[in-house]
Amino acid sequence: MNARALAVVAGLAIAYGGGWLSRGWFEDAQRLTEERAAQLLADAALDREADIAGIVENRLAELDASERVIDRGIIREIQKPIYRNVCLGADAVRLLNDAAAGRSPDSTEPQAQMPDDAAAAD
Repeated sequence: MNARALAVVAGLAIAYGGGWLSRGWFEDAQRLTEERAAQLLADAALDREADIAGIVENRLAELDASERVIDRGIIREIQKPIYRNVCLGADAVRLLNDAAAGRSPDSTEPQAQMPDDAAAAD
């Protein structure tokens, strides 16, 4: 009986191993079929996009550059007396007039004579 039980166990083990091996082959075949189908779809999409890109490139090659630069801006310098109605002192107006004329004013010399008793006025 021992030999018969051992033969049954060995037969079951061989059947289990064979089933496991054939199931692996079946799943591998399914994965391979899915990968090939995905690759065919990707290749078809790339071919379609390459065709569209070729059409666009041909159309762009036919076009001429039509760039125009229109400059209608007129630059004007307007001279306005900006310090006419501004409350500035006589010294400030004198400094501005000297600067406009390109003269270097002597700012260390006062315009008018200082009074002799200026310090005693406090």
